[in-house]
Amino acid sequence: MTELDQESMGEGSRASSDSLDFAVEAARLLEDRHCTEVQLLDLRGISQVCDFILIGSGTSDRQMRSVADEIGTLGKERGATRFRTNNDPASTWIIVDFIDLVVHLFEPSRRAYYDLEDLWSDSSVVEFAR
Repeated sequence: MTELDQESMGEGSRASSDSLDFAVEAARLLEDRHCTEVQLLDLRGISQVCDFILIGSGTSDRQMRSVADEIGTLGKERGATRFRTNNDPASTWIIVDFIDLVVHLFEPSRRAYYDLEDLWSDSSVVEFAR
């Protein structure tokens, strides 16, 4: 293995660690803002789209929009560029995409309908409790 290969592997693991740290901090933010059933799924090695998916249920569309804004601010502070934010017209599902981390904020019945946890059942759940 060349020195360049070793350096790039080191950067990859550092980037993965930074992604995990950001994902854990984002999960804690969801819990701090009273989102329910917060789950952080590790998709590394499973998905080619992202490394982590963060799923939480909100109590109202206003709360979910506010949390989405705060997640965007947290990403900016951490150097994670928000690629895109998308939501349905009724704000029952808000997605904030940071490439490595994709955050899904759902109204509870919409979350049950899409059941992302079952879709990614072969992923591992990341513990993020303080």
